[in-house]
Amino acid sequence: MSRRPNVAIVGAGASGAVLAARLTEDADRHVLLLDMGHMPHGEEGFGPALLDARLVPGAQPDHPATTAHSVRLTPERPWQVMRGRVLGGSTTVNGGYFVRARRADFHRWAAAGNPAWNYDAVLPFLRMLETDLDFGPSELHGDQGPMRIRRTRLEHPAAAAFRDAAQQLGFPADPDKNDQAPPGFGPVPSNAIDGVRRNAGLSYLPPEVLARPNLITLSGWQARRVVVEGGRAVGVVAEHGGRRAVVEADSVVLSAGALATPHLLLLSGIGPRADLERVGIPVVCDAPAVGANFSDHPQVVLDWTPRGGLGEPTDSWLGGCLHLSSTGSKPDGAAAPGDLEILQSLVPMAGLVSGAVSVPGAPLSFLVSALTPRPTGRLRIRSADPDTPPDIDYNYLGTADDLCRLRAVVRVTAALLDTPPFAEISSGLREPGKQVLDDDSALNQWIRENLGTTQHTCGTAPMGPADDSRHSAVDQFGRVHGVRGLRVADTSILPDAPQRGPAATAVLIGEFIADAIRRDLRLESI
Repeated sequence: MSRRPNVAIVGAGASGAVLAARLTEDADRHVLLLDMGHMPHGEEGFGPALLDARLVPGAQPDHPATTAHSVRLTPERPWQVMRGRVLGGSTTVNGGYFVRARRADFHRWAAAGNPAWNYDAVLPFLRMLETDLDFGPSELHGDQGPMRIRRTRLEHPAAAAFRDAAQQLGFPADPDKNDQAPPGFGPVPSNAIDGVRRNAGLSYLPPEVLARPNLITLSGWQARRVVVEGGRAVGVVAEHGGRRAVVEADSVVLSAGALATPHLLLLSGIGPRADLERVGIPVVCDAPAVGANFSDHPQVVLDWTPRGGLGEPTDSWLGGCLHLSSTGSKPDGAAAPGDLEILQSLVPMAGLVSGAVSVPGAPLSFLVSALTPRPTGRLRIRSADPDTPPDIDYNYLGTADDLCRLRAVVRVTAALLDTPPFAEISSGLREPGKQVLDDDSALNQWIRENLGTTQHTCGTAPMGPADDSRHSAVDQFGRVHGVRGLRVADTSILPDAPQRGPAATAVLIGEFIADAIRRDLRLESI
């Protein structure tokens, strides 16, 4: 492709890979896809270590396909958040969990000034992106999309015990967590098929798509800032092997992820004026919402000890999943339906962090999370030097409700392990012990000391009306307010995190914004 690209996409992850695939379906549109990581061609290019759905490369410290971001979950709790640095982004290194956002999430985002995001409007895109291998085509599911979805099998002894324990405690069956039915226990919709994690890159950009004459890929190139001239984005400054160059384009889409994308905006002079002036970056557009209030989901890991060997999982590290409702207060006084999650790991945590499916004698785990939308985080630029990372505070556990929700989900997990189905295969929860479980103050302290995160960051460049710059940086089609020719297309644009993991929603964002670009939609047409 010798001509100047119509669109330069920064980031080949869950949204960027989708954009590149869909936009190049139009032969007259020329697209350049740039990523700091490797862009393999087909399964062989990824290799078995990235494809094995029984492993989670993102849990392995210093994995070459990841980038580590230093953050603070609370003032006393530093953490490393790992994001994918390879074709498919974090869908290449995550657990393969592919659960749709809830209907209430879409309605909440629509009510925040984004009417095109109501559930009924996005459902066709949700169907279009998937091939549901369990339920097939219907009003809810598709059978022609690039993402192949299959639910985890509950045949492993630990998964069967989880199912029976949840039933014994009265939780409803939830066989399809993508159908918006009342939450309960069920298998996990996943893009792991026959033991292979079919990431978004592999699904949307197979070799035949990467070979399209109107698509150019630049791997190993790191974007440094967007070039804006006369109020319009005209390219990207990128670096490769110590050499910097300007990649020119008619328009630019940032799909670098919810931590890297806002940093690029800030480095480009798009962000809170005072913060930009403090570090000496010329202000292109005063955008106070960039990095101001992002959200994620706090998580703790609960280990339990099996009685003897239960065998290795065959297809996925994931077992069953229980969603239940908290009693945390909301403005309307009601609990959010299914805002707590108990996710089962069939591989020991020691194996997930070391890249081994089996670790003899190691405990198995539940990953328990509060999924209530809570935009408490803040990302601030520290330097005009792009090699200086931003300052990232998650500000977890800021209210009594935050701790109340986590206490509730920890206690339900302990109750599950006390049921007869688990007693047959388990000698119980390792910690916290009963004395801590029964004492709110002691359990609060245990949670603080063991706090982690689901790595579901959203909302660092949220969408909303242009006249509400304190709360919105882009419109509902990802167009950056105040800068022509520049869009954001990743989970940065969600006003807050959905009440499920956001991988499926990240792919949806790619589909939705690709459609907007192809149709040249305007807000007034909705």
